[in-house]
Amino acid sequence: MWPAPDFILQGRIIKDGCAEGSVLYASEPIGFLGGVDAETGIITERGHPLEGQCVAGKVLVFPTGKGSTVGSYVLYQLSVNGLAPAAIFNVESEPIVAVGAIIGEIPMLDQVPIEQLETGAYVRVEGAAISVWKTLGHHYAGRDLSHNLRYVIWRFF
Repeated sequence: MWPAPDFILQGRIIKDGCAEGSVLYASEPIGFLGGVDAETGIITERGHPLEGQCVAGKVLVFPTGKGSTVGSYVLYQLSVNGLAPAAIFNVESEPIVAVGAIIGEIPMLDQVPIEQLETGAYVRVEGAAISVWKTLGHHYAGRDLSHNLRYVIWRFF
């Protein structure tokens, strides 16, 4: 059972869908061609605030995209490789990231007040609504993980 979110944000749908995960927040634009490794999901752009971080399964939050149109293909390749972000939120969408999200089937919203989000928060997006839990990112959103604990006990003891 989900506790009530701390707050709810709204965005404009670029690619419709439902997703959830921990936020990976960047205050600077992201360029996917040469900036994200499609084979590992690691941000490789030198000097970027998220350099060395993996985007796989995260809700990737950044102001806007930048760079080459081939960046759309990098997002698609991340999706094919199972390393795509769970969702993407921008302040302002641009064609490179939008096309990549669409062909990679990654839920995407723009016109999101991203300054209200931070790395580690847990979010769930459904359509244009973003439910935000500031402290659940490290607690798996209140899910029952007892089956995992039973496995650990059985496997190691």
